[in-house]
Amino acid sequence: MSRKSTKHIVIHCSATRAIQDIGAKEIRSWHKAKGWRDIGYQFVIRRNGTVEKGRGVDEIGSHVQGYNAASVGICLVGGLNNDTYAPEANYTPAQWSALKTLVAAMVKKYPAAKVLGHRDFPKVAKACPCFDAKPWAAKNGFPV
Repeated sequence: MSRKSTKHIVIHCSATRAIQDIGAKEIRSWHKAKGWRDIGYQFVIRRNGTVEKGRGVDEIGSHVQGYNAASVGICLVGGLNNDTYAPEANYTPAQWSALKTLVAAMVKKYPAAKVLGHRDFPKVAKACPCFDAKPWAAKNGFPV
């Protein structure tokens, strides 16, 4: 089903350790095992910076309860400390670069959309994406 509007570009993490090199295929499998019809995110950014497609960019995703009908989801692989499993912004330089490029493309496509982290939404009790997305977005000239 296609979105009628796009109000948010939401940054997520896979909540996996930095040593885990996974991508859209693995996350799709996890989400389908939960009974979802497909991966919840529109994009996944692997550890090497490769951007993989998830759901169609204009499809309604499944990544922020109550906000899916008006948002695009981008998932960075990582987010947990290798040893303690604590939340950690352990993304590679290639991932940060790919995120900036992808968000710029999404802001161009959806100029009214604001860039937020998953944790910025009401009733989300998660650290995801394990960094404060609002200052990152503002520093890079994206709307927040």
